[in-house]
Amino acid sequence: MAHFVLFESASGYALFERLKSQDIAVTDKEVQAAIQDYGRFTEQVILKSFHPFQSAENALDNINHVSEGIMHETLRNYLEQEFQKTKGKKGGKVVLGVFDPKLGSSIQDGLKISCESNDSIHELLRGIRLHFVRFVKEMKSSDLEKAQLGLGHSYSRCKVKFNVNRSDNMIIQSIALLDQLDKG
Repeated sequence: MAHFVLFESASGYALFERLKSQDIAVTDKEVQAAIQDYGRFTEQVILKSFHPFQSAENALDNINHVSEGIMHETLRNYLEQEFQKTKGKKGGKVVLGVFDPKLGSSIQDGLKISCESNDSIHELLRGIRLHFVRFVKEMKSSDLEKAQLGLGHSYSRCKVKFNVNRSDNMIIQSIALLDQLDKG
């Protein structure tokens, strides 16, 4: 049985293979130290593949789907492509660790890939997030930060439905009222 972990970042999707399949004790101090140390952490997972988003709009569309627990077509194609290779090599069952159980059930329903989401997976994803730039050699830390900042702003704007071309009159009027009260 092959164990994998899906990591969604602002720059794309990454698939990691779990080398050690036993569960991680979340509270064990030694395990926590192993997650912090890149050398020891690479004994637990390795990067299998990375699929970057094609554009900022594509990233926003994908992350909107992920936040709602829905599998985007980009993610579907990526997982189908990766697990088609894996099923041929390993010849067995594949288990995919995901952070969001709703996304896991969407993947399970759509692709018939067994998914799990538990504390052990969450700890692995925490370590992956910490060391992500080291795993993806062609990515610089500043590139990831820019992608996170840009996607964060776009996602927030989309969720709040804020129009950058429009003045928000209620806020402007409230500030003016506060200024008048301060003067008077």
